[in-house]
Amino acid sequence: MKKILEGACLFGLLLSACTPAAEPGDDGTLHILATTYPVYLFTTAVTEGVEGVEVSLLVNQQTSCLHDYTLTVGDMKAIERADVIVRNGAGLEDFMDDALAASDAPVIDCSAGVELLPAQGHEGHDHDTEYDPHIWMDPSYVQGMLSAISMGLGELVYGDDWASHGEFHTGQLAAKDMLEQARQRWQEQMEPLQGNGLITFHDGFRYFAQAFGLDLLKAIEEEEGSEASAAEIKEIVSLVEEYDIPAIFTEVNGSDATAQAIARETGCEVYALDMIMSGDGTGMQPYLDAMQKNLDTIVEALG
Repeated sequence: MKKILEGACLFGLLLSACTPAAEPGDDGTLHILATTYPVYLFTTAVTEGVEGVEVSLLVNQQTSCLHDYTLTVGDMKAIERADVIVRNGAGLEDFMDDALAASDAPVIDCSAGVELLPAQGHEGHDHDTEYDPHIWMDPSYVQGMLSAISMGLGELVYGDDWASHGEFHTGQLAAKDMLEQARQRWQEQMEPLQGNGLITFHDGFRYFAQAFGLDLLKAIEEEEGSEASAAEIKEIVSLVEEYDIPAIFTEVNGSDATAQAIARETGCEVYALDMIMSGDGTGMQPYLDAMQKNLDTIVEALG
């Protein structure tokens, strides 16, 4: 049955449960702003079928990561209009901290309470975050992100009584069921490749490698103006030859110049994996499709 969150009822609940900054807009709708595409997909999944709620996406560009992203005037206005902001956390959105601090909207952090991997700096690229923020690349972490969104919205809307209302919990359970079914298929698909060496030209695949039992031998954050050093190239060539690695991996929106040069020298192939930082659609299916494509690519390249 479709759960209904009437605008007027929502308005009253927010007044009693949250600060005035969490009030819906003049149209009686709770405007939720998701900072990144994965967070947007998970938030739309949790709010599926809930009326009186609108979810919009802040950053949806074909970019390999957000290290060098600059907020636009439109982005600033979107943050200003938001009633609730959902962020990935773990340092991914540090570049927009000042803008978020200037907003009165409460913020739900999807990384709260999860065990994060420490950040790893790379030559030629500056990482200012303490932890690796790419948590959505591990399906088990996505389960935690869905829970954080569901609980966060429930508390904002219903206060201490959030557990007795099922609007957001229903969407969360449906999304987690879809994800769990896919995760089981993925584990079976990847089982023959567990322990295989993985070399990527993006530092965002550590959670992905951890999730599927791959040995991440080297990850280089290579962007325009910060190409791999000669020492790193030499190291990768040595790893490819030592482990007889048939393929190395770039990110779909990242640079592949160095990877192609290494491929020419070693004879390995170059494949692209998707960090799922942009796309179309809502809910869990676009995420599931992108992850499945990544795994199919891994199997084709390393199988």
